[in-house]
Amino acid sequence: MVRLRAAKVNKIAQDIPPTEVLGERRGKVLVVGWGGTYGAITAAVSGLQKAGKPVSAVHLRYLNPLPPDLGDILAGFESVLVPELNMGQLLKVLRAKYLVPATGLNKIKGQPFKISEVEAAVEALLKGGR
Repeated sequence: MVRLRAAKVNKIAQDIPPTEVLGERRGKVLVVGWGGTYGAITAAVSGLQKAGKPVSAVHLRYLNPLPPDLGDILAGFESVLVPELNMGQLLKVLRAKYLVPATGLNKIKGQPFKISEVEAAVEALLKGGR
């Protein structure tokens, strides 16, 4: 039964549409988010792109199963930033499934991310920091 259920979940992945990338599909920094991080990530990445920074973003709508093209997208970037309004559950899944050295940006204060917080974390990655 466990294998049967796993096969059903994996089959659902065939119906997930291609992942939309805000920006280039390859580059220096990819910001991956889901849920309530959408606004801050989109605004921060759009602003950084206007400033000429090599950053892109992906907003996940499917978490189980993850989109089938996500691994290829992640592999196209030098750094991956995962802002989460929790303790980093998505970060752990991405590291385990795709073996990417993603960096977490976690906030658990009951408040949404500020655009400046996401921008600062991206800038740190662009400068070679973590």
